[in-house]
Amino acid sequence: MRRVIVSNLMTVDGYFEGPNHAFDWFVPDLEFMEYAKSMLRSADTLLFGRRTYEHMANYWPTAPADEIAEKMNNLRKIVFSRTLRELEWKNAKLAKENLAEEISKLKGMPGNDMVVLGSASIASALLEQGLVDEYRVILDPILLGGGTLLFSGITKRTKLRLCSAKPFGSGVVLLTYQKA
Repeated sequence: MRRVIVSNLMTVDGYFEGPNHAFDWFVPDLEFMEYAKSMLRSADTLLFGRRTYEHMANYWPTAPADEIAEKMNNLRKIVFSRTLRELEWKNAKLAKENLAEEISKLKGMPGNDMVVLGSASIASALLEQGLVDEYRVILDPILLGGGTLLFSGITKRTKLRLCSAKPFGSGVVLLTYQKA
């Protein structure tokens, strides 16, 4: 069965984006880029909500060519949105079915990992419905004091088990969890 991996950045005070959806606080370093390459090598599908899709689709098609840009542009992308009507980014498909039904169906099909990047509301909904196999929090040593909380959509208690903690030289820590 395919796995669903959620990989999200988070500040020490719990935000994944700053006020007005600002994302100017995270500075990727070489260790983060190696993590991103490894994660994308294991995936064949990316899962996005509307806002993250729009952000990514505005950046990656014109990003400098490298392994990450190649994967981001060529992997299959499924976008969950009630408002989008068309998708222009290569290999992107609009999901028309219920989120849980669509992901359950995809998990049963042959393939590699499916990765949720950003899209905190999608990630929270999947986590609550027991459809996330692994949750990776990339904890950045910064306090924003405001913005959008990473886990704001969680409405029920979910116990997680820490599988690994990998500190980067920059002070970022990659925390990998599974459901306990």
